[in-house]
Amino acid sequence: MDRPRQSARRKLLRGFLGVAAGLAAPAIVRAEGPTFRFGLTPVFLNTDAELLARLRGWLEGTLGRSVRFVQRRTYREITNLALVGDLDAAWICGYPWLANRAALALVAVPLWRGRPLYRSYLIERAGGAAEDLSDLRGTTHAFSDPDSNSGFLVTVSDIISLGHEPEGYFSRTFFTYGHRNVVRAVGSGLAQSGSVDGYVWEALAATEPDLPAATRIVARSEWMGHPPVVCPRAREGTSEITALRRALLSMSDDPDGRAALGLLQLDGFVPGRENLFDPIARRMALLDRAE
Repeated sequence: MDRPRQSARRKLLRGFLGVAAGLAAPAIVRAEGPTFRFGLTPVFLNTDAELLARLRGWLEGTLGRSVRFVQRRTYREITNLALVGDLDAAWICGYPWLANRAALALVAVPLWRGRPLYRSYLIERAGGAAEDLSDLRGTTHAFSDPDSNSGFLVTVSDIISLGHEPEGYFSRTFFTYGHRNVVRAVGSGLAQSGSVDGYVWEALAATEPDLPAATRIVARSEWMGHPPVVCPRAREGTSEITALRRALLSMSDDPDGRAALGLLQLDGFVPGRENLFDPIARRMALLDRAE
């Protein structure tokens, strides 16, 4: 992340959310062994044993080598591991990818409901009557992660667009470090409102319907590039990354690949274009200009 943007984010997070400690650089844990190291951010299905086993088995069979999934608590930790070369590839959010695209290259973008796009949802507890973000001013708000587009950036940039300072807009805020946890926090009343990945909310509606049923959608953002699979730019042309891209792009053609996609509730992967992420870039610029 470039210095001005890093400075802006630090200032915002200190004043608005009081989570300066969360900005400290995480300890880097080096993976060892001749495996393909694939980073996963702590989102919706990362703890699903069946999914992980199915996905690992398909990747190992397709790539012809062992695969190790690397998981950490925050987006920042996985992004940093990719930046220092301790991951061969990672599935991250468009926000940290854009902030580091000089060092990280696109490998593939998921297709959800036939498009490489998703939205952020602003939610409140079921039974609420809010019509938009302005009706949620002064509530306790749950964010997912400070490096999440749908779980942080969208709502903060919307507050700025309304002409308000993000700091103090909500009475209290906290990070749940997982989109499922945002839904759970709002549904249980721990938070009155929350910012969540729309793909996750919809996927939960199909797999754990009681969780999203305890919430209601107040607003949906514009469509933006779905969280991509990326790799260090230094490895972009290697045989391993070429094989990974080929595998992901043909995943829907393989029975085992389709089974893994079914668990992910995705249709497949496409190469992706950088302009898919232009809406996120505009929101990042808005945040920078507000400083």
